Amino acid sequence: MEWRYRGRVITAQDLEFIREFIGQHPSLSRRRLSAQLCEAWQWKQANGALCDMVCRGLLLMLHRAGEIELPPVRQMSLNPFVRRVRPAPVLIDQTPLAGALKEIRPIAIQQVRRTAHEPLFNSLIAHHHYLGYEQPVGEHLKYLVRAKCRPIACLAWSSAPRHLGSRDRYIGWSAPVRRRNIRLVAYNTRFLILPWIRVPHLASHILGRVVNRVSRDWERMYSHPIYFAETFIDPTRFRGTCYRAANWQSLGMTTGRGKASTSKRPNRSFKEVLGYPLTPRFRELLNQS
Repeated sequence: MEWRYRGRVITAQDLEFIREFIGQHPSLSRRRLSAQLCEAWQWKQANGALCDMVCRGLLLMLHRAGEIELPPVRQMSLNPFVRRVRPAPVLIDQTPLAGALKEIRPIAIQQVRRTAHEPLFNSLIAHHHYLGYEQPVGEHLKYLVRAKCRPIACLAWSSAPRHLGSRDRYIGWSAPVRRRNIRLVAYNTRFLILPWIRVPHLASHILGRVVNRVSRDWERMYSHPIYFAETFIDPTRFRGTCYRAANWQSLGMTTGRGKASTSKRPNRSFKEVLGYPLTPRFRELLNQS
C-alpha cells in the first residue's frame, strides 16, 4: 500500500525505512526525528531549508494510521496560528490624498517580508482590508507602497493553491508535473489601496510594477523564480478592473469548494480566477519535468 502526503508518495520501502530510523534513534524527540529524516532523504526546499513542517505532518499522519509509532509528545506548545493576536493598529497620516497619478510620483515599492516594516504592513491589512490579516503559511512576499513619504497601498503574495481547475487547464500541465512545479506559481492574496487614497489608475500602475519584479524578489527570498501569477475576484463585490487594466486574463470560475471539501457541493462563494504570465515561455517552463 502507498501513502501520499502533500504530493510525496510513501511506499512500503519508505515505511520500513521510517520504522527502522525511529528504532535506531529512540532518544530523539518528534521534532528532531523529522529534521533528521529530512536530512536522510535530502528532503529540502529550493532554498536549501529542510521540509521539516511537511515531514512532521507526514509522520503524524502515519502515526495516527497505526503505520509507525512516534515517541511520546514531550512538550505541548501553543499553536501560533490558532492564538495569533490581531496586529495592533499603527498610527499613520490618514489625510485624504487625491489627484492625478503624476502628481503623487515618485511611488516607492518595497518588499517588506522579514524586514522592520513588516509589522506596519500586517497592521494596515488587518485594519483596512475587508478580509483582514492572516499569516501566510509557506513561501510568501509582502509589498508596501509609499508616495509623498507615506504608505498608500499593500500587496501580499503567497504559494498558489495546489489544484485549481481553470488555471491547470490554461497551463496545460499534467497532475504529476503540477505537483512538482506548483511552487513556480504565486497567488496574489491581498491588494489594498488605503481608503483615504483617491488616485485614478493607481491600482493598475502599482500592479504592473509589482508583477515586473515579483519573480526576482521571490528568487532572492526562496532561491527559485515564479513564472505565473494568479488571483481570485469575488464578482459580487468587485469587477477586477485594475487587474484587467494591467492585462490579467480571466481563466474561469472556481467550483465553490474549498480544499477540505468532501463532496461536490459548493460550500463557499464562486470566485473568478485571473492569471498573468510572468514570461512568454511560462507554459514551457511550468511543464518541465
